[in-house]
Amino acid sequence: MSKRIQTSSDMHRAITRISHEILEKNSGSEDLILVGMHSRGVPLANRIKESIKLFEGVDITVGELDIGLYRDDTSERGVGYIKPTKIPDDINSKTVILVDDVLYTGRSIRAAMDAIHDLGRPKQIQLAVLVDRGHREIPIRADFIGKNVPTSKYEDIKVSLTEIDGIDEVTIIEDRIKNAN
Repeated sequence: MSKRIQTSSDMHRAITRISHEILEKNSGSEDLILVGMHSRGVPLANRIKESIKLFEGVDITVGELDIGLYRDDTSERGVGYIKPTKIPDDINSKTVILVDDVLYTGRSIRAAMDAIHDLGRPKQIQLAVLVDRGHREIPIRADFIGKNVPTSKYEDIKVSLTEIDGIDEVTIIEDRIKNAN
């Protein structure tokens, strides 16, 4: 069973708000680099870039990051297909804003920070997520959040993006298999 919790319009407003918050926290767009985490963080980073460009008139660099080799659960999941990491600018002494669709345990973000530090030494790393669902296993928090959605351990969050899924929406999904236990 699933329930839509964000429509396309809701997502657009959240991305616009996140973009404004990024500019406010960083006193503008100087020395910012957006880095989208594969897969859904990449189109979200591009949307934030376009939103910032709309009201600042500045083109911010967007990079793509694959964390497959940095995950701590590869023995359970396997490494899988590794997508390219592309960060077109030097990240040293810059503010890197990691962008992902959902923040859950924090393990993916920890892996992303390890990957970023292998590429250089940013001035700081900030985190922007469309949805924060709670249930952290390590002490990580987002700087910019589109929507807080408390979930149970029997629920999942699915972010659908036009660029990947053909539709913009966020749904909460109840896992019947886990409920049967």
